[in-house]
Amino acid sequence: MTKYEVEIYNIITTSTEHLTVEQIYTELKRKYPGVVMATVYNNVNKLWKARLIRRISVENMQDRYDRVIQHDHLVCQMCGKLTDILFEDLTDSLRGQMKGEFLSYDLKVFYICPACQEQERKRKHT
Repeated sequence: MTKYEVEIYNIITTSTEHLTVEQIYTELKRKYPGVVMATVYNNVNKLWKARLIRRISVENMQDRYDRVIQHDHLVCQMCGKLTDILFEDLTDSLRGQMKGEFLSYDLKVFYICPACQEQERKRKHT
């Protein structure tokens, strides 16, 4: 791996957030001030294609990147906040229904987060 790949991998896998390419770029620029955005895009794509990081795509939102360890996500329909959650592993059930192997699955549950629920409650009472 190149120095940029290693650093981008470390940024993504040590973050508690689900970072966009722009956020990764900002973080990488602290260590490598001369880095350009294209370098980040290219290296993120290489890491994703090598299945070393996970791309999280949600309609009408920028792609975000995450660790590849098995976990699921809650997605707030109002603010777009992504939260890690661990539901029961569906691997065996999916294998049985598909009658074979598959690469992976990505479970996203859409909801309204508590902060947005509170904001909506306040808006309705004013």
